Amino acid sequence: MTIKGKSDALFGRRIRYGMVGGGQGAFIGAVHRLAARMDDHYELVAGALSADPAKAKASAAELGLDPSRSYGSFGEMAKAEAKRPDGIEVVSIVTPNHVHVPACKAFIEAGIHVICDKPLAISLKEARSLKALLKKNPKAIFALTHNYSGYPMIRQAREMVAAGTLGEIRLVQGEYPQDWLTTALEKTGQKQAAWRTDPKRSGAGGCVGDIGTHTYQLGCFVSGLEADELSADLHSFVKGRVLDDNVHVMLRYKGGAKGMIWTSQVAPGHENGLKLRIYGTKGGLEWTQADPNYLWYSPFGEPKRLITRGGAGAGTASGRITRVPPGHPEGYLEGFANIYTEAARAIIAARSGKKVDKDVTFPGIADGVAGMAFIEACVKSSAKNGNWVKV
Repeated sequence: MTIKGKSDALFGRRIRYGMVGGGQGAFIGAVHRLAARMDDHYELVAGALSADPAKAKASAAELGLDPSRSYGSFGEMAKAEAKRPDGIEVVSIVTPNHVHVPACKAFIEAGIHVICDKPLAISLKEARSLKALLKKNPKAIFALTHNYSGYPMIRQAREMVAAGTLGEIRLVQGEYPQDWLTTALEKTGQKQAAWRTDPKRSGAGGCVGDIGTHTYQLGCFVSGLEADELSADLHSFVKGRVLDDNVHVMLRYKGGAKGMIWTSQVAPGHENGLKLRIYGTKGGLEWTQADPNYLWYSPFGEPKRLITRGGAGAGTASGRITRVPPGHPEGYLEGFANIYTEAARAIIAARSGKKVDKDVTFPGIADGVAGMAFIEACVKSSAKNGNWVKV
């Protein structure tokens, strides 16, 4: 197996894209830019990189953008780029949550495709309003960067579940502990902590919105199940913190399967401990994000088996998004890049008026709305001492 540097030659010219947010001091913006560059399908040509005009201008200069295409607001950017013959075809929105939907709407209404960070919105109502707008604009492509669904062995797990390898799914167990908010980091002026613990910018969910939605989406993506109702306990351990920093959720899925989710940002010793387990009548699967190239498969009554990315036993779903030979690590950035590349395939198909290949898969508006429904159900349940509520 050779390294597959996925060439732009497959698609013709690079896709012109812009970015909202992601300027100086931002974390996730740089991740998105690296992901977009990895397979060479995109070219960053414009940006509204900060709500601070001076910082936006300085950030654009650092990235080598034409000063005339560094904008003071996403609204200005959407209008100006839509008028240009060489305007952007897609925008990447990497702002705090409260900006997501307003920015998405501005670009969709301008005829520009959107790739947006998660969670989708600050409320379910807001998320549904974006879904309604997309329904009125069926040619618009919308991708939501639940990046963990872009890992090859997650695609392997999904393929195995869909093929019936595990039998009827009974249990879905997800956990995602971190420790970075164990103290009141937001009070030190740390940018990421400040907005993630602020309900005006983050929405009603803290930990449950930031990493709980990742865990929930991943469980649904792999299992193919849809949640029916849940019971949640959201808690803030750090004194004075308004939003939750620890989450326990029990889930009942349509069809009878059960699930549990634990996410925490106050669990010392855990940097980014995302883990998923799926159990059915014929066997189980276990995947850990810290060691993402391995998937453990346990057929009932037989020895546990290790399936490796690109190795023996790996299927076509994981193979089509695998870049390098087995034994060479792929991880976080590549997972993001796979979402960007899948979106690129859809954008190029739209550019030429062709249908998108049936194998192209990336999270979209349905995932975003489901994530907001999950957050609001968790908040509602927790406020009622864990009463079961519909999702």
